[in-house]
Amino acid sequence: MSKILAINAGSSTLKWKLFVMPEEKVIAKGMVDRLGLSDSVFTVKYGDGQKYEITQDIETQDVAVDLLLKKLIEFKIIAEYSKISGIGHRVVAGGEDFKTSALITEASLKRIEELAEYAPLHNPAEAGVIRAFRNILPNVPQVAVFDTSFHTTMPEENYLYSLPLDYYRKYGARKYGAHGTSHRYVSHRAAEMLGKPLEDLKMITMHLGSGVSMTAIKDGKSLDTSMGFTPLAGVTMSTRSGDIDASLVAFLMKKLDIKDPEEMIDILNKKSGIYGISGLSPDMRDLEKTREERPESQLAIDIFVNRLIKYVGSYVAIMGGLDVLVITAGMGEGDILMRQRIGDRLSYFGVEVDPERNNVMAQERIISTDDSKVKVLLVPTNEEVMIARDVMSVGQIK
Repeated sequence: MSKILAINAGSSTLKWKLFVMPEEKVIAKGMVDRLGLSDSVFTVKYGDGQKYEITQDIETQDVAVDLLLKKLIEFKIIAEYSKISGIGHRVVAGGEDFKTSALITEASLKRIEELAEYAPLHNPAEAGVIRAFRNILPNVPQVAVFDTSFHTTMPEENYLYSLPLDYYRKYGARKYGAHGTSHRYVSHRAAEMLGKPLEDLKMITMHLGSGVSMTAIKDGKSLDTSMGFTPLAGVTMSTRSGDIDASLVAFLMKKLDIKDPEEMIDILNKKSGIYGISGLSPDMRDLEKTREERPESQLAIDIFVNRLIKYVGSYVAIMGGLDVLVITAGMGEGDILMRQRIGDRLSYFGVEVDPERNNVMAQERIISTDDSKVKVLLVPTNEEVMIARDVMSVGQIK
């Protein structure tokens, strides 16, 4: 029996779960919100529903990690630090260097830091948390699990942009994708639920959260994915624009008198998507409540669905068919009406969502009818358990 920490660090958050492996049982979880800001919120949930929460300034990642480990001891979740067998970290950008999860060494950690130019908000934060754990637990193996690694199987024709090839060769300008750990988990789980080898299925996985990405999976591998060089590309998202004409960026910068490209990128990342279209909210639930009285809310919903359907069509074309559609992540797991809309719009592919089977939230099940030519599955994602599994295998922990 091993205890494995799965860590998901962001620029101002640190989420974690503590697993007992190989049983994959979560014995504690929590997060630090507003990390590095005033009034940080530190939360631990453990035992039979016990919860500890405190608001205090947590200025650095080192302080956050130290507090987390001390509370594990204080609440008797672990007896001592040596009971932690391994630690896994979600790392957003692995570039072309990391095609699978990797044991963290000083050399690999430096490379993660160097790859920050591909994920400036995430890689530095993730590397900082890794170093914080190494300072306190220097002998505990740590493993980096990369968002991009699942997509390193894409062929050149799908990951290269139509730019001078030297831009790729010199600067790594290509599609990398994201949400790879989620797509990997739900695709494997869907194949298990259907009792078929993943390699035999033509599958599209939809990660519908605040960030939205879609992946075409053929022969058990990522064939193409919607997010690009950064997570800004692809379909319409909560606050991200998704695909737009690159010339429009220069046009808008002139019209808005924007001199700094980062300001424009910030608009595309944080003020666009369904939030920008609706002028109301980045939360689909707010749009659903107001769609009858606010045309902008309905328009945002329509555009969101439209972009999803367009990508499905293109993926069916490059795979030469479709056997399985998988829906996951926060919106995908919780929005019954949205899943039904998607199914209805794909009826020409032989998709038929059963309204009764679909009338659930965040429950693993087949939601298509028995007669549906394409199986539609609702599979709640579990990136943390994938991280814990990779720690066990890569770290060679028994």
